[in-house]
Amino acid sequence: MAVRKLILLTIIVVNIVILSFGVVFTPRWFWLLIIPFPLMILAFYNSYQNKHAILRNYPILGYFRFFFESIRPEMRQYFWESDTDGRPFNRRQRSIVYQRAKNERETVAFGMQSDPQAIGNEWVAHSVFPCHIENHDLRTTIGNDFCKQPYSLSVFNISAMSYGALSKTAITALNRGAALQNFAHNTGEGGISPYHINGADLIWQIGTGYFGCRNEMGMFDPELFAEKATRPYVKMIELKLSQGAKPGHGGILPAAKNTPEVAAIRHVVPGTDVMSPPAHSAFNSPEGMIHFIQQLRELSGNKPVGFKLCVGDKQEFIDICHAMLTTQLFPDFIAIDGSEGGTGAAPLEFTDNLGMPLYDALSFVTTTLIKFGLKKHIKVIVSGRIVTGFDLLKVIALGADACYSARGMMFALGCIQALKCNEDVCPVGVATQRPHLYKALDVEDKYIRVAQFHRNTLRATAEIMEACGFKTLDDVSADKFFRKVDSVTTLSFQEIYFRDTGKLVNSHSAFETQEL
Repeated sequence: MAVRKLILLTIIVVNIVILSFGVVFTPRWFWLLIIPFPLMILAFYNSYQNKHAILRNYPILGYFRFFFESIRPEMRQYFWESDTDGRPFNRRQRSIVYQRAKNERETVAFGMQSDPQAIGNEWVAHSVFPCHIENHDLRTTIGNDFCKQPYSLSVFNISAMSYGALSKTAITALNRGAALQNFAHNTGEGGISPYHINGADLIWQIGTGYFGCRNEMGMFDPELFAEKATRPYVKMIELKLSQGAKPGHGGILPAAKNTPEVAAIRHVVPGTDVMSPPAHSAFNSPEGMIHFIQQLRELSGNKPVGFKLCVGDKQEFIDICHAMLTTQLFPDFIAIDGSEGGTGAAPLEFTDNLGMPLYDALSFVTTTLIKFGLKKHIKVIVSGRIVTGFDLLKVIALGADACYSARGMMFALGCIQALKCNEDVCPVGVATQRPHLYKALDVEDKYIRVAQFHRNTLRATAEIMEACGFKTLDDVSADKFFRKVDSVTTLSFQEIYFRDTGKLVNSHSAFETQEL
């Protein structure tokens, strides 16, 4: 109370003094009131308002608190954050993406910055007899016996990011980059936009809102789906059950991003918050889901069809595997999203406290598919903080056949991790629908960077494989990757994740032989 009275008294005195000088000497003194007079009005207002306690007690100084709070993320990122401290991606991770996207020098000097004895430190065993890999275009074929149009998928692809969540210039640059380097672009659940059709192979994601293939009631429309799914640039269909950053919640498109164009693509009302339902209306059981996948396969002309989920209740995934055996219908792939996956908008509790982390989920899915004898029918794709060759090889060692990357591709576009994706004010024009922001993203420059990031990451992946003696992706095995689990103990991924499964020295070939 004393502070508030002192501030008010000081401002009043200053205004009186200036007024007096203006009356006694010259009216020019009145120009000095341009600052203290508005401050006096503001101070009086804040002293009697009831909304902000800080401003009531500190009617002028309180604004400094709000100002510094508003720039706190930027101050931390630019001035106090070390190269290995940032979240969700540290500066070292962001820098390697920028360097590879720009095709600049990507080597580091003077040794490792992380602590090799720290709990959680990971490494891979190299070989004293390195090999040579001629072709760095690492790929896997998606499609089982039910599929008549199998697809050769790169092991590193663009993860699901919808038009609406991302800008038209961002989607265009991603798609053209994927076309240039011959890897796949997942549309996200927002449907196929004109900006997705720039030459790249598409993985069309179908979410709970059935955007792009829904009727007026928001239900699945088979005819509309078939018309789009049979287009030549649609190579695979992905049925989204849940997303890592917000499992069981459904997608969120804020009203500010739901422009008339976005609404027309999604078949929704423009200018409204678009909340995808948490569950599908086309099925409500594991068997129903498997039959729906078969329906999508037939409607698409027997292209590869799979489903995406963030693992939660393990029994539910086991029930899905039972349904596959019961129906003798198998999806061509399963996409696993870790709880550490990214999103433009999600409730805090869902982002921080729901869902299984990627490594735990992947090892569980791998083990379960092995036990049910299903891995020979199904390829596994994963996503969740994968930006380097080492990230990619770690998940392949745990059973993945290919990877998605969302935020890595966004970094290649110029994303600075401003953490404002849900506010429609992305400073680099990636996650916004505001023309003055997204027009600053130069498609002609950025699509080249996306392609270069992909090419250089696969080159780095192949170089690690060569150093470890892995001649093919099938040679990448869990017993060659290690993690410090406490102050004195280091265990291999085999010991951590497959302790009860049996020895998986060559994890991928072992999948072909094990049965329940």
